[in-house]
Amino acid sequence: MPTYDYECAGCGHEFELFQPITAKPVKRCPRCGALRARRLIGTGAGIIFKGSGFYQTDYRSEDYKKAAKAEKESCGGDKKDKSDQSTDKNALSKSGKPTSGEAA
Repeated sequence: MPTYDYECAGCGHEFELFQPITAKPVKRCPRCGALRARRLIGTGAGIIFKGSGFYQTDYRSEDYKKAAKAEKESCGGDKKDKSDQSTDKNALSKSGKPTSGEAA
């Protein structure tokens, strides 16, 4: 339920009410009792989207996706080469003996 801002045109009193959307605007001022209260147009609250499909990264442009893919491939290729080199150093030969000269 939203919070609505009100102002009395008679006494100038400003107040807030927590009301359902379907509720009719209040007319009576709680301070002076006059029937001159009016609902103010508020700035509103920030909208929070929760769940899948509402993140800005879900709707990226095709150019952005292509550039990100190219960057990922160029960075990923370098990492893969380095990891392959480190595993090659510790790899075993076909006979089951270490190739780096370490004892088993």
